[in-house]
Amino acid sequence: MTDSVPDTKTPTPFEQLGGIGGVRALVDRFYDLMDLEPEFAALRALHPSTLDGSRDKFAWFLTGWLGGPDLYIERFGHPRLRARHLPYPIGIDVRDQWLTCMGLAMAEIGEAGGFTADMQRRLLASFANTADHMRNTAG
Repeated sequence: MTDSVPDTKTPTPFEQLGGIGGVRALVDRFYDLMDLEPEFAALRALHPSTLDGSRDKFAWFLTGWLGGPDLYIERFGHPRLRARHLPYPIGIDVRDQWLTCMGLAMAEIGEAGGFTADMQRRLLASFANTADHMRNTAG
């Protein structure tokens, strides 16, 4: 007789959010808020007039970053986030707009979409580190 060990693997954030559909819901809500809310005007101004390409790239990136398939890397190679963002003036104000917009998107989707309070805290802390690293101007 063998003892069976229960599978205690902790699901990745990607899995907790429901896979690609959950990631895409987050990305779409993030860009919808950015596009609609005047408080995110400086952030929105850094993006092209149509957000379709931005939505796709960010969804592909986040899918891998959250523990799912590396869709972005398969298409474009290493993300090189800082280098790819250098052409855009990113200061404290834009960083903070990005973080606020993402925080609102996660909160609006909420627990029904996998964004428990703990998940939101952990992701915002990680996003804050990355967003601060993207800064390339003082403003």
